[in-house]
Amino acid sequence: MSEKGFAYHQLSRGLRDPLSLAWIVLLALSLTSALFTGLGSASDLLTKVTGLMVLGLALLKARVILARYLGLAAAPGWLNGGISVLVLWALIVAGLYLI
Repeated sequence: MSEKGFAYHQLSRGLRDPLSLAWIVLLALSLTSALFTGLGSASDLLTKVTGLMVLGLALLKARVILARYLGLAAAPGWLNGGISVLVLWALIVAGLYLI
């Protein structure tokens, strides 16, 4: 197998790996969060909306971590319970943030 073929094989195998895919998703969500933080300085309303969007992205990242890195995708009840607690916490934080 040529070196180029080997590199392609390794890359395609890595993209099928759930942990590698989860890492790519986490990286994309983190970059999106960083981009959103630059939007929040125009007005007070935009700042609050941006803050809530970043909080929502944090919840998505938490779900990826719980499901893939902690292996709770195999235990949907535990995954839903963990996400429910995090959503409740996020609602409390969002409420305090909007005050």
